Amino acid sequence: MKSRIHILGAAGSGTSTLGASLSEVLPHTHLDTDDYFWISKYTKQRQVPARRQMLKMDLSLYENWILSGATCGWGNNFKSCFDLVIFLWIPQGIRIARLQQREFERYGNEVLAGGSKYDHSKEFIKWASLYDHAGMEVRSKTSHEHWLGELSCPIIRMEEDLSVDERVDIVLDYLKPN
Repeated sequence: MKSRIHILGAAGSGTSTLGASLSEVLPHTHLDTDDYFWISKYTKQRQVPARRQMLKMDLSLYENWILSGATCGWGNNFKSCFDLVIFLWIPQGIRIARLQQREFERYGNEVLAGGSKYDHSKEFIKWASLYDHAGMEVRSKTSHEHWLGELSCPIIRMEEDLSVDERVDIVLDYLKPN
């Protein structure tokens, strides 16, 4: 059994959803990088040393854990902590539609033109749209592929639009003893 699992991918690819779902069927605690990255969700970032310190402490509290979300760049020192990494990718159109729906569910009409969250939501979607084509300067498929190439642990790649149940089954199948 892999006890230290990291799930990463683009915003909207389902990393948090898969992490939460796996923690319901595995004896693992689910942690999410957003809880370390943000002081105030999606508005004020925590300084890198504080993020690292908080994450290091929480990882040491649990024998079995699943960490969802990206640590690329700010958390490269954690690469050796993982004994399994899961990389999620889905087509950009599906991701962006999910993100727009999620933004509306969180903030309602405030994300529509004239709303108080409109500009922020528009910038977030613009940033998320960069993922498939940007270089190393932002969180992108390029930066994730580079980061994955530096790992020594096994990597499960799920690079299609699968249901949460299908993804969970793939991971559980991988984790079965031979």
